[in-house]
Amino acid sequence: MMSRVLVTGGTGFLGRHMVSALCREGYALRVVTRNPKAHAWLNAYPRVEVVAADLRQAGALCDALSDVDAVVHAAGLFSMWHEAGDFFGTNVVGTRHLLDAVVRANVKRLLYVSTIAVIGQPQAGRIIDEQHPPRPSDPYQASKLEAERLVLAAAKQTDLQVVVLRPGAFYGALGNYAFNRLFFVDPMRGIIMQMDGGHYVIFPVYIRDVATAVVLGLKHGRSGEIYNICGECLTHREAFDIICREANIRFPRLNIPKFVGINFARLLTAIAKITRVEPFYPIGLRSYVFNDWNVSSEKAKRELGFVPTPFVQGVRETLAWYRAGKPSHLPELDC
Repeated sequence: MMSRVLVTGGTGFLGRHMVSALCREGYALRVVTRNPKAHAWLNAYPRVEVVAADLRQAGALCDALSDVDAVVHAAGLFSMWHEAGDFFGTNVVGTRHLLDAVVRANVKRLLYVSTIAVIGQPQAGRIIDEQHPPRPSDPYQASKLEAERLVLAAAKQTDLQVVVLRPGAFYGALGNYAFNRLFFVDPMRGIIMQMDGGHYVIFPVYIRDVATAVVLGLKHGRSGEIYNICGECLTHREAFDIICREANIRFPRLNIPKFVGINFARLLTAIAKITRVEPFYPIGLRSYVFNDWNVSSEKAKRELGFVPTPFVQGVRETLAWYRAGKPSHLPELDC
Protein backbone atom coordinates (compact mmCIF):
# COMPACT_ATOMS: atom_id res chain seq x y z
CA MET A 1 0.00 0.00 0.00
CA MET A 2 1.30 3.46 -0.93
CA SER A 3 2.00 5.58 2.10
CA ARG A 4 2.01 9.20 0.88
CA VAL A 5 -0.31 10.64 -1.75
CA LEU A 6 -0.25 14.15 -3.17
CA VAL A 7 -3.77 15.44 -3.86
CA THR A 8 -4.80 18.28 -6.15
CA GLY A 9 -8.39 19.48 -6.02
CA GLY A 10 -8.70 18.43 -2.40
CA THR A 11 -10.66 21.50 -1.30
CA GLY A 12 -13.62 21.39 -3.71
CA PHE A 13 -16.93 19.53 -3.73
CA LEU A 14 -15.32 16.19 -4.50
CA GLY A 15 -12.17 17.06 -2.56
CA ARG A 16 -13.92 17.34 0.80
CA HIS A 17 -15.21 13.77 0.46
CA MET A 18 -12.07 12.44 -1.22
CA VAL A 19 -9.64 13.66 1.44
CA SER A 20 -11.74 11.98 4.11
CA ALA A 21 -11.97 8.70 2.15
CA LEU A 22 -8.21 8.59 1.54
CA CYS A 23 -7.42 9.37 5.18
CA ARG A 24 -9.76 6.64 6.40
CA GLU A 25 -7.94 4.24 4.09
CA GLY A 26 -4.69 5.01 5.92
CA TYR A 27 -2.92 7.27 3.43
CA ALA A 28 -0.84 10.24 4.51
CA LEU A 29 -1.83 13.15 2.26
CA ARG A 30 -0.14 16.24 0.93
CA VAL A 31 -2.95 18.51 -0.26
CA VAL A 32 -2.18 21.27 -2.75
CA THR A 33 -4.20 24.48 -2.62
CA ARG A 34 -3.64 28.04 -3.78
CA ASN A 35 -4.96 29.44 -0.50
CA PRO A 36 -4.33 27.29 2.60
CA LYS A 37 -5.79 29.93 4.94
CA ALA A 38 -9.19 29.54 3.28
CA HIS A 39 -9.31 25.84 4.10
CA ALA A 40 -8.50 25.59 7.80
CA TRP A 41 -10.72 22.48 8.02
CA LEU A 42 -7.78 20.49 6.59
CA ASN A 43 -5.95 21.02 9.88
CA ALA A 44 -8.40 18.64 11.56
CA TYR A 45 -6.85 15.69 9.70
CA PRO A 46 -3.72 14.50 11.52
CA ARG A 47 -2.22 12.83 8.43
CA VAL A 48 -2.73 15.78 6.06
CA GLU A 49 -0.01 18.23 5.12
CA VAL A 50 -1.10 21.37 3.25
CA VAL A 51 1.07 22.86 0.49
CA ALA A 52 0.51 26.27 -1.13
CA ALA A 53 0.97 26.03 -4.90
CA ASP A 54 -0.67 26.98 -8.20
CA LEU A 55 -0.61 24.32 -10.92
CA ARG A 56 -0.82 27.00 -13.59
CA GLN A 57 2.75 27.97 -12.73
CA ALA A 58 5.51 25.76 -14.08
CA GLY A 59 7.64 24.15 -11.40
CA ALA A 60 5.18 24.90 -8.61
CA LEU A 61 5.17 21.29 -7.34
CA CYS A 62 8.82 20.31 -7.51
CA ASP A 63 9.34 20.33 -3.75
CA ALA A 64 5.85 19.05 -2.92
CA LEU A 65 6.48 15.75 -4.72
CA SER A 66 9.41 14.61 -2.62
CA ASP A 67 8.73 11.24 -0.93
CA VAL A 68 5.38 10.91 -2.70
CA ASP A 69 4.28 7.47 -3.90
CA ALA A 70 1.19 8.49 -5.87
CA VAL A 71 -0.77 11.52 -7.05
CA VAL A 72 -4.52 12.02 -7.24
CA HIS A 73 -5.13 14.82 -9.73
CA ALA A 74 -8.67 16.09 -9.22
CA ALA A 75 -8.03 19.81 -9.62
CA GLY A 76 -9.76 21.51 -12.50
CA LEU A 77 -12.09 24.29 -13.56
CA PHE A 78 -15.70 23.21 -14.05
CA SER A 79 -18.33 25.74 -15.01
CA MET A 80 -21.16 26.16 -17.47
CA TRP A 81 -19.98 29.67 -18.20
CA HIS A 82 -16.32 30.55 -18.70
CA GLU A 83 -14.01 31.55 -21.52
CA ALA A 84 -12.22 28.73 -23.37
CA GLY A 85 -8.83 30.04 -22.28
CA ASP A 86 -9.80 29.70 -18.62
CA PHE A 87 -10.55 26.00 -19.03
CA PHE A 88 -7.40 25.22 -20.99
CA GLY A 89 -5.20 27.30 -18.68
CA THR A 90 -6.32 25.30 -15.66
CA ASN A 91 -7.28 21.87 -16.97
CA VAL A 92 -4.66 21.40 -19.69
CA VAL A 93 -1.72 23.62 -18.77
CA GLY A 94 -2.08 22.74 -15.09
CA THR A 95 -2.08 19.03 -15.92
CA ARG A 96 0.97 19.42 -18.16
CA HIS A 97 2.88 21.18 -15.37
CA LEU A 98 1.89 18.48 -12.90
CA LEU A 99 3.00 15.69 -15.24
CA ASP A 100 6.37 17.31 -15.81
CA ALA A 101 6.95 17.45 -12.06
CA VAL A 102 5.63 13.93 -11.46
CA VAL A 103 7.93 12.38 -14.06
CA ARG A 104 10.97 14.28 -12.74
CA ALA A 105 10.19 13.12 -9.21
CA ASN A 106 9.83 9.46 -10.31
CA VAL A 107 6.37 9.14 -8.75
CA LYS A 108 5.01 5.62 -9.28
CA ARG A 109 1.32 6.16 -9.88
CA LEU A 110 -1.16 8.88 -10.91
CA LEU A 111 -4.95 8.80 -10.81
CA TYR A 112 -6.65 11.46 -12.91
CA VAL A 113 -10.26 12.48 -12.23
CA SER A 114 -11.77 13.34 -15.60
CA THR A 115 -15.49 13.35 -16.47
CA ILE A 116 -17.97 11.38 -18.56
CA ALA A 117 -18.86 14.76 -20.08
CA VAL A 118 -15.85 14.43 -22.44
CA ILE A 119 -18.21 12.32 -24.60
CA GLY A 120 -19.94 15.61 -25.44
CA GLN A 121 -22.52 14.32 -27.91
CA PRO A 122 -23.48 10.70 -27.14
CA GLN A 123 -24.43 8.58 -30.13
CA ALA A 124 -28.16 7.92 -30.19
CA GLY A 125 -29.11 4.48 -28.94
CA ARG A 126 -25.57 3.59 -27.87
CA ILE A 127 -24.46 2.73 -24.34
CA ILE A 128 -21.66 5.01 -23.15
CA ASP A 129 -18.90 2.65 -22.12
CA GLU A 130 -15.18 3.40 -22.12
CA GLN A 131 -14.99 2.62 -25.87
CA HIS A 132 -17.56 5.26 -26.86
CA PRO A 133 -15.81 7.88 -29.05
CA PRO A 134 -15.63 11.30 -27.36
CA ARG A 135 -16.98 14.31 -29.24
CA PRO A 136 -16.58 17.32 -26.93
CA SER A 137 -19.11 20.06 -27.57
CA ASP A 138 -17.78 22.86 -25.38
CA PRO A 139 -14.41 24.17 -24.12
CA TYR A 140 -14.72 22.51 -20.71
CA GLN A 141 -15.28 19.07 -22.23
CA ALA A 142 -12.48 19.59 -24.76
CA SER A 143 -10.04 20.68 -22.05
CA LYS A 144 -10.77 17.62 -19.90
CA LEU A 145 -10.33 15.29 -22.87
CA GLU A 146 -7.01 16.91 -23.74
CA ALA A 147 -5.85 16.49 -20.13
CA GLU A 148 -6.87 12.80 -20.31
CA ARG A 149 -4.76 12.37 -23.43
CA LEU A 150 -1.78 13.99 -21.75
CA VAL A 151 -1.82 11.64 -18.76
CA LEU A 152 -2.45 8.54 -20.87
CA ALA A 153 0.42 9.52 -23.19
CA ALA A 154 2.68 9.82 -20.14
CA ALA A 155 1.82 6.21 -19.22
CA LYS A 156 3.03 5.06 -22.64
CA GLN A 157 6.16 7.19 -22.72
CA THR A 158 7.40 6.75 -19.13
CA ASP A 159 7.24 4.28 -16.25
CA LEU A 160 4.38 6.23 -14.65
CA GLN A 161 1.26 4.13 -13.96
CA VAL A 162 -1.83 6.11 -14.90
CA VAL A 163 -5.50 5.44 -14.11
CA VAL A 164 -8.32 7.67 -15.39
CA LEU A 165 -11.73 7.93 -13.72
CA ARG A 166 -14.67 9.44 -15.59
CA PRO A 167 -17.38 10.30 -13.04
CA GLY A 168 -20.89 11.39 -13.95
CA ALA A 169 -22.76 14.45 -12.67
CA PHE A 170 -21.93 14.92 -8.97
CA TYR A 171 -24.69 15.32 -6.39
CA GLY A 172 -24.72 15.13 -2.61
CA ALA A 173 -23.84 17.02 0.55
CA LEU A 174 -21.52 20.06 0.30
CA GLY A 175 -22.48 20.77 -3.31
CA ASN A 176 -24.72 23.55 -4.60
CA TYR A 177 -24.00 23.72 -8.34
CA ALA A 178 -24.96 21.92 -11.56
CA PHE A 179 -26.99 18.77 -10.71
CA ASN A 180 -27.55 19.83 -7.09
CA ARG A 181 -28.91 23.20 -8.17
CA LEU A 182 -31.07 21.97 -11.04
CA PHE A 183 -32.54 18.91 -9.31
CA PHE A 184 -32.54 19.87 -5.62
CA VAL A 185 -32.23 23.63 -5.01
CA ASP A 186 -34.49 24.86 -7.82
CA PRO A 187 -37.34 22.38 -7.12
CA MET A 188 -37.24 23.23 -3.41
CA ARG A 189 -37.84 26.88 -4.30
CA GLY A 190 -40.59 26.07 -6.79
CA ILE A 191 -38.66 26.03 -10.08
CA ILE A 192 -38.90 22.72 -11.94
CA MET A 193 -37.88 23.12 -15.59
CA GLN A 194 -38.64 19.82 -17.33
CA MET A 195 -37.38 19.92 -20.92
CA ASP A 196 -39.39 18.11 -23.64
CA GLY A 197 -41.44 16.23 -21.07
CA GLY A 198 -38.34 15.10 -19.16
CA HIS A 199 -37.56 12.14 -21.45
CA TYR A 200 -33.82 12.78 -21.76
CA VAL A 201 -31.50 10.55 -19.69
CA ILE A 202 -29.17 12.06 -17.08
CA PHE A 203 -26.07 10.50 -15.50
CA PRO A 204 -25.89 11.32 -11.76
CA VAL A 205 -23.32 9.90 -9.36
CA TYR A 206 -23.39 10.28 -5.59
CA ILE A 207 -20.38 12.28 -4.46
CA ARG A 208 -19.43 9.76 -1.78
CA ASP A 209 -19.27 7.06 -4.47
CA VAL A 210 -16.78 9.10 -6.48
CA ALA A 211 -14.56 9.51 -3.42
CA THR A 212 -14.72 5.75 -2.83
CA ALA A 213 -13.89 5.14 -6.50
CA VAL A 214 -10.74 7.22 -6.12
CA VAL A 215 -9.57 4.90 -3.35
CA LEU A 216 -10.50 1.84 -5.41
CA GLY A 217 -8.79 3.22 -8.50
CA LEU A 218 -5.56 3.85 -6.61
CA LYS A 219 -5.55 0.30 -5.30
CA HIS A 220 -6.92 -1.74 -8.18
CA GLY A 221 -6.97 0.34 -11.37
CA ARG A 222 -4.96 -0.99 -14.32
CA SER A 223 -2.43 1.43 -15.78
CA GLY A 224 -3.53 3.05 -19.01
CA GLU A 225 -7.21 2.27 -18.39
CA ILE A 226 -10.30 4.50 -18.17
CA TYR A 227 -13.20 3.72 -15.82
CA ASN A 228 -16.69 5.24 -15.94
CA ILE A 229 -18.02 6.03 -12.44
CA CYS A 230 -21.78 6.54 -12.48
CA GLY A 231 -24.94 5.69 -10.62
CA GLU A 232 -28.35 4.85 -12.08
CA CYS A 233 -29.04 6.53 -15.40
CA LEU A 234 -32.62 7.75 -15.34
CA THR A 235 -34.75 10.26 -17.19
CA HIS A 236 -35.13 13.82 -15.96
CA ARG A 237 -38.75 13.02 -15.22
CA GLU A 238 -37.81 10.00 -13.11
CA ALA A 239 -35.20 12.01 -11.19
CA PHE A 240 -37.70 14.80 -10.49
CA ASP A 241 -40.34 12.23 -9.48
CA ILE A 242 -38.02 10.70 -6.86
CA ILE A 243 -36.72 14.00 -5.51
CA CYS A 244 -40.15 15.63 -5.35
CA ARG A 245 -41.61 12.60 -3.60
CA GLU A 246 -38.81 12.42 -1.02
CA ALA A 247 -38.86 16.19 -0.44
CA ASN A 248 -42.68 16.37 -0.46
CA ILE A 249 -42.54 18.97 -3.25
CA ARG A 250 -45.86 19.61 -4.98
CA PHE A 251 -45.05 22.58 -7.21
CA PRO A 252 -46.19 22.31 -10.85
CA ARG A 253 -43.54 21.51 -13.44
CA LEU A 254 -42.79 23.77 -16.38
CA ASN A 255 -42.72 21.55 -19.46
CA ILE A 256 -40.49 23.44 -21.89
CA PRO A 257 -40.00 22.41 -25.55
CA LYS A 258 -36.39 21.94 -26.64
CA PHE A 259 -36.29 24.92 -29.04
CA VAL A 260 -37.67 27.22 -26.33
CA GLY A 261 -35.15 25.98 -23.76
CA ILE A 262 -32.18 26.42 -26.09
CA ASN A 263 -33.21 29.89 -27.28
CA PHE A 264 -33.93 30.95 -23.70
CA ALA A 265 -30.42 29.77 -22.71
CA ARG A 266 -28.89 31.64 -25.65
CA LEU A 267 -30.65 34.84 -24.63
CA LEU A 268 -29.56 34.56 -21.00
CA THR A 269 -25.99 33.78 -22.06
CA ALA A 270 -25.91 36.84 -24.35
CA ILE A 271 -27.13 39.05 -21.50
CA ALA A 272 -24.51 37.56 -19.21
CA LYS A 273 -21.74 38.73 -21.55
CA ILE A 274 -22.82 42.24 -20.65
CA THR A 275 -23.53 41.76 -16.95
CA ARG A 276 -20.54 39.41 -16.40
CA VAL A 277 -22.72 37.32 -14.07
CA GLU A 278 -23.28 33.62 -14.75
CA PRO A 279 -26.78 33.18 -16.23
CA PHE A 280 -29.47 31.15 -14.52
CA TYR A 281 -29.68 28.77 -17.48
CA PRO A 282 -26.52 29.06 -19.64
CA ILE A 283 -26.18 27.59 -23.13
CA GLY A 284 -23.37 25.42 -21.71
CA LEU A 285 -26.06 23.13 -20.30
CA ARG A 286 -27.22 22.11 -23.77
CA SER A 287 -25.22 18.90 -24.26
CA TYR A 288 -25.96 17.72 -20.71
CA VAL A 289 -29.70 18.37 -20.87
CA PHE A 290 -30.65 17.49 -24.46
CA ASN A 291 -28.91 14.13 -24.88
CA ASP A 292 -29.44 10.61 -23.57
CA TRP A 293 -26.52 9.76 -21.28
CA ASN A 294 -26.91 5.99 -20.95
CA VAL A 295 -23.65 5.35 -19.09
CA SER A 296 -22.24 1.93 -18.20
CA SER A 297 -20.03 1.51 -15.12
CA GLU A 298 -19.73 -2.25 -15.57
CA LYS A 299 -15.97 -2.09 -16.07
CA ALA A 300 -15.47 -0.25 -12.77
CA LYS A 301 -17.78 -2.68 -10.99
CA ARG A 302 -15.90 -5.66 -12.41
CA GLU A 303 -12.31 -4.47 -12.05
CA LEU A 304 -12.42 -2.01 -9.14
CA GLY A 305 -15.25 -3.41 -7.04
CA PHE A 306 -17.27 -0.20 -7.50
CA VAL A 307 -20.78 -0.34 -6.02
CA PRO A 308 -22.96 2.73 -6.70
CA THR A 309 -25.41 4.04 -4.12
CA PRO A 310 -29.09 3.65 -5.17
CA PHE A 311 -30.37 7.02 -6.35
CA VAL A 312 -33.22 7.16 -3.86
CA GLN A 313 -30.78 6.61 -0.98
CA GLY A 314 -28.44 9.33 -2.25
CA VAL A 315 -31.42 11.67 -2.63
CA ARG A 316 -32.54 11.07 0.96
CA GLU A 317 -29.07 11.77 2.34
CA THR A 318 -28.68 14.89 0.18
CA LEU A 319 -32.07 16.22 1.26
CA ALA A 320 -31.16 15.57 4.91
CA TRP A 321 -28.12 17.82 4.44
CA TYR A 322 -30.25 20.61 2.96
CA ARG A 323 -32.84 20.27 5.72
CA ALA A 324 -30.08 20.53 8.33
CA GLY A 325 -29.14 23.94 6.92
CA LYS A 326 -26.26 22.81 4.67
CA PRO A 327 -23.69 22.36 7.47
CA SER A 328 -20.07 22.68 6.36
CA HIS A 329 -18.97 20.03 8.87
CA LEU A 330 -20.16 16.49 8.35
CA PRO A 331 -19.33 14.04 11.16
CA GLU A 332 -19.14 11.19 8.65
CA LEU A 333 -16.18 12.91 6.99
CA ASP A 334 -14.13 12.95 10.19
CA CYS A 335 -11.04 10.77 9.95
